Amino acid sequence: MSINPALIPSTPSVKLLIGGRFVESATTEWRDVINPATQEVLAQVPFATDDEIALAVQSAKEAFKTWRKTSIGTRARIFLKYQQLICENMQELAAILTAEQGKTLPDAEGDVFRGLEVVEHAASIGNLQLGELANNVATGVDTYTLMQPLGVCAGITPFNFPAMIPLWMFPMAIACGNTFVLKPSEQDPMVTMRLCELAMEAGVPAGVLNVVHGGERAVNALCDHADIKAISFVGSTKVGTHVYNRATLAGKRAQCMMGAKNHAIVLADANKEQSLNAIAGAAFGAAGQRCMALPVVVLVGEAQTWVPEIVEKARALKVGSGTEQGVDVGPLVSRAALDRVSSLIEQGIAQGARLELDGRLPQVPGYETGNFVGPTIFSGVKPGMDIYEQEIFGPVLSLVGVDTIDEAIEFINRNPNGNGTAIFTQSGAAARKFQEDIDVGQVGINVPIPVPVPVFSFTGSRASKLGDLGPYGKQVVMFYTQTKTITERWFDDSTVAQEVNTTISLK
Repeated sequence: MSINPALIPSTPSVKLLIGGRFVESATTEWRDVINPATQEVLAQVPFATDDEIALAVQSAKEAFKTWRKTSIGTRARIFLKYQQLICENMQELAAILTAEQGKTLPDAEGDVFRGLEVVEHAASIGNLQLGELANNVATGVDTYTLMQPLGVCAGITPFNFPAMIPLWMFPMAIACGNTFVLKPSEQDPMVTMRLCELAMEAGVPAGVLNVVHGGERAVNALCDHADIKAISFVGSTKVGTHVYNRATLAGKRAQCMMGAKNHAIVLADANKEQSLNAIAGAAFGAAGQRCMALPVVVLVGEAQTWVPEIVEKARALKVGSGTEQGVDVGPLVSRAALDRVSSLIEQGIAQGARLELDGRLPQVPGYETGNFVGPTIFSGVKPGMDIYEQEIFGPVLSLVGVDTIDEAIEFINRNPNGNGTAIFTQSGAAARKFQEDIDVGQVGINVPIPVPVPVFSFTGSRASKLGDLGPYGKQVVMFYTQTKTITERWFDDSTVAQEVNTTISLK
């Protein structure tokens, strides 16, 4: 629904960031930012006009002329300062995130912290953006490479990690010498904007970082703009596929991290208590709204008898507002998300899965209007059921039973997605077999959410990813730079060629 914020003077409006200034949009199209635990309208976010998006890109293009020549040391010191400012404002950032997205405060701090790790990595750009040199590849000839920035880059980020994922993108892009236009999720842009304020305070020059808001029209404008050289995306498979196809057709680099259906195998020899705790945390943390959540557990052999204990672990989790102490599972981000998850639970029942724990309509005193679904567990889940085929993005766990580890690996490999997977076992042989035979990009061994630290890259695979290079780590430095190879020869009087050489070789 379009609302003019002037009609509600008490409600703050989210600003655009263009050319180093936080500016009020001239748009007539706005969206409410709603607290998912209370339905309170926190702010209103503008859908930027075409002219505002073009101005943000032009601002980034102009800033690139000088930023690309800024020394590596200067860039690194900005991100060292930025790291300090994020640490100093951690509690404020977490509070904003919880209010607009719904996560528990500890989980919100974790969201910010995982992004902070990438900022710290960006401060190491002097070691990351090194070229190569070969001396005397032919007589008097040297060859070396330069890793040069591309120009204006763009990022499109999802609602579920409004701190971490923007911090996956713009710090590394900017540290590599590019300028950036960010489009955060319109559902929860406030913590992203606070992070951008801190980036400006840390010394990011005017025009190097710009922010526009909007929906499909803004996404298409970024994909189509001739001055944008690369786009990074995290979100749904439907939108990610659209972004990748449209951006690459326009000649851009693109990396799109998309949907998932992560599985874990549990062998009977696994440490039972540790495994149960890990499963419950990974399946129901953040109300299941993670692309690296654990929505499917494959119980092998005698581990199939663990179902009652899994249910009890889930039943003990507390559902409530993310601001309340002791809460484990906060609300879903929106009414639409609540309706979708509830509908999929109903479909699971109708399609023959056994509902072991029903989390619908939990009682949350004081937050009766919140978008809450409690931990929900199905057993007897099979391929073809909607709760298995779709990414639910809610606190719903599907349990599958098989007899052997080979069946479990084959079952997982048949699923088209490849974001993450895990095995719980005390057998080194089983773990080695799993990591070798599983066709998934990120593997955990007794680790339920195997997202690597930033010195490595996020390596989701298959239908979960489009593009060859992943976010952060070494791969993203390659994504945000162009390798230029220089071959040079210098002559003195004794080495000057005395005749014309018409061959392709260097002599």
